[in-house]
Amino acid sequence: MLKKPFLFIFALTLLTLSSCHFGRMIRYGTEDITDHKIFPKTEIQSPPEKHPYKIKDEKALFDDYTVPQTDQTLEDFLLETKTTAFLIIRNDSILYEQYFRDYEPSDVSNIFSVSKSVTSLLMGIAIDQGYINSVNDKVTKYLPELAEKNSDFNQLTILDLLNMRSGLDFSESYKSPFSEVARLYYGKDQLKQIQKLKFSSSPGEVHEYQSVSTSILGMVIEKATGKALGKYLETTVWQPMGMEFDASWSVDDKKNQSTKAFCCLNTTARDLAKIGSLYLKNGNWNGKQIVSEKWVSSTVTPNLDNDCYQYQWYNTERKGYKYQGEYLKDSLAVVALAENLGLKTYEPVYEYVPSEEKDLWGLHYCSNYYYGLGVNGQYLLVDPSKDLVFVRLGEKFDANYLMLINSLRSYL
Repeated sequence: MLKKPFLFIFALTLLTLSSCHFGRMIRYGTEDITDHKIFPKTEIQSPPEKHPYKIKDEKALFDDYTVPQTDQTLEDFLLETKTTAFLIIRNDSILYEQYFRDYEPSDVSNIFSVSKSVTSLLMGIAIDQGYINSVNDKVTKYLPELAEKNSDFNQLTILDLLNMRSGLDFSESYKSPFSEVARLYYGKDQLKQIQKLKFSSSPGEVHEYQSVSTSILGMVIEKATGKALGKYLETTVWQPMGMEFDASWSVDDKKNQSTKAFCCLNTTARDLAKIGSLYLKNGNWNGKQIVSEKWVSSTVTPNLDNDCYQYQWYNTERKGYKYQGEYLKDSLAVVALAENLGLKTYEPVYEYVPSEEKDLWGLHYCSNYYYGLGVNGQYLLVDPSKDLVFVRLGEKFDANYLMLINSLRSYL
C-alpha cells in the first residue's frame, strides 16, 4: 500500500511537471498538426465576404504524370503517405486539390514553421504602416526588457532576425525534449526564456536557422502595433483578402498571451495558398496593396550570401557544372547558363569536383522559386516563372516533397 508521504511527493511532482514545458510534452506527446486543439490561441475571423479561388476541373492534366522514381500517379502516391492536403494553384485557379486521411477543405492544421514566412509578411506590413521604422531598428527599441540581463541584445536588429543571423546560443534540435526549441514550443513564457539566452557570436555575423529569431520578431510586432499577432493578421491580411475560413494562432499561455510566431499559425490549405498568391502579385490583392512591392522584392530576391535564405523564406541552394550536356569550360559558359536559367543571384565557382576527379567551372546559385517549410513536411512553394503555388500539408515528413513539387513544376 502506498503511504501518504509518497502520494504527496508524487502529486507534487505531477504538479511541477504540469507547470513546465516538459510536463506539457509528457501530457501532449510529440508535435502534431492538430495541436491547435490543445494550446491557448488567438482566434482569427474570416470576413463575411469571401474571395475563394476559382476551381477548374483540370485533373486530366495529370493523367500522364508519374511520380519520379515510382510508377504511381500523383493521387496514388499521396494516398500512401501521411499527406492531408495537396493543392496546386495557377492563375488564381485551383488546378489540383486533394485531401486525405479524412481531411476536408475546411479543416485547419498547424503549419509549423511556414508561420515564419507569415510573420515576415506581418513585419513588412508593420513597417509599411509606420509602426516600425525599418529593418535596421534595434530590437530593444521595442523590447527594452531583453537588455535588462544581457546588454548584447542592444546590438540585435530586426534584419538580423529576418535573415537568421541573431548570434544567439540556441539549440534547434528536435530530438531532445530539453532543447531550447522544445522549451519554446511547449513552454509557457517565451519572454522569460529568451531573456536568459546568451550570444555565441555577434549579431549579423553567422547565418544559423533558429526559431527563437522569429519568436522575437513576433514580439516586436505585437509591442509596436499593440495587437496580438493573430489579430494583426486578421485586420491586415485575413479580412482584406477575403480568406475563406477562420484561423487561429497559438500563444504560449493564457496569462502571458505571447504568440508563438515561429511555429503555430493554424489555417487551411486554401487560405495558406493565398499567401503565396499574394507574393506572386507583388503584395497586391484585387487592387489593394496588402504589403509593399518593395517588401516582396526584398523577400523573394535570393540572397546567396545568406545560404539562399532571406526574410524567413527559403530558396534552394544549388551548384551546376553542365550546360546543354557539356561541362562548363570557362566563366563565359557560367554566365550563359545563368542567363538561360534567368537567375538573379549567382556566382561562378572554380573548384575540384571529387566525383569527376577534375577541376571544373561551376555555377553557384539560388533557385528562382521560394518556399516556406514546416516540420513534418508543411510546404508553401511559389514559382513566379510559371505563376504556380503549391501547398502540401501532412502528419509526417515521409517523402521528398520538394523533389515531387519540382517535378510537377517541370511537368506543368
